[in-house]
Amino acid sequence: MGRTLMEVEAKMTTVGSGDYTYTLIENWAKLPAGETWGNTSAVATDSQDRVYVFQRKDPPVMIFDRDGNFLNSWGISAITDPHGIFIEDDIIYLTDRADSVALKFTLDGKALQVIGRRGVHSNTECEIAGELVPRRLAPSTTPRSWFPHPRATCTFPTVTATPGFTASRPTGGCWRHGESRGRRGPTNSTCPTASWWTPAVWFTCATGKTTVSRVFTGGGRFITMWTGLRRPLDISSDADGILHISEGGVGGMSPRVSLMTKQGQLVARWDSMAAHGSWVDAHGDIYMALGAAMRVDKYVKQR
Repeated sequence: MGRTLMEVEAKMTTVGSGDYTYTLIENWAKLPAGETWGNTSAVATDSQDRVYVFQRKDPPVMIFDRDGNFLNSWGISAITDPHGIFIEDDIIYLTDRADSVALKFTLDGKALQVIGRRGVHSNTECEIAGELVPRRLAPSTTPRSWFPHPRATCTFPTVTATPGFTASRPTGGCWRHGESRGRRGPTNSTCPTASWWTPAVWFTCATGKTTVSRVFTGGGRFITMWTGLRRPLDISSDADGILHISEGGVGGMSPRVSLMTKQGQLVARWDSMAAHGSWVDAHGDIYMALGAAMRVDKYVKQR
């Protein structure tokens, strides 16, 4: 049975401030009868405002309309360990963390490309997530993958993945591989989690023992670092270039959502129950995949 209007309104609250004020709708997505969520890892929207939720169970891709009504699903047995999703020009880019590959699909689930080799991980000699990376990330002439346990992907303009738990920097078709090893610094993150490309500027989120967002030029030159974030896990941008960052929480501090300009100025911020994958759509509404909390929330922008 669907939720009554009273039940929906009871779960609504207001967050944010000024022009960036939102109404939170908890448990926004309506699953088919008998279905339950797995770990809701990531979320994205297409050109028709349909919402694609990437979850860690079959079917891994669940599709909803803007009102949260279920439309379709696909991908059974196609993904071992769902993590990141990105949609551009109505092409879906996914990352399979355990198999160390990035994948391309059509909106209806037709496989277009597998990038990397399934189950073959690029060796950075980092065995523990969050520790220093002894060896730079680079493809080898031996059968290795470029992506050691990738967490997210985007296009810039070719597919680029944030390698994940045992890597030092983002990598991909036109991104330089990590150049430093065995030390921390502004261009070395212990665990890249997400990335976003805007014209001439590249933003990455990093977690592990550091909680920062780094800014690079398109050619990979370090520009600056934003500190004080609570384990940033995902990043997306609205039509005005405002970056929406979901933070998973760290050191006893709660998860939260931060909206920032490309220059690092804070626009709005609020705490949330949980935060993992997130996406801002063409209307300025924010979708939040709450990970282990196994649900999807929506922040509707007040207009």
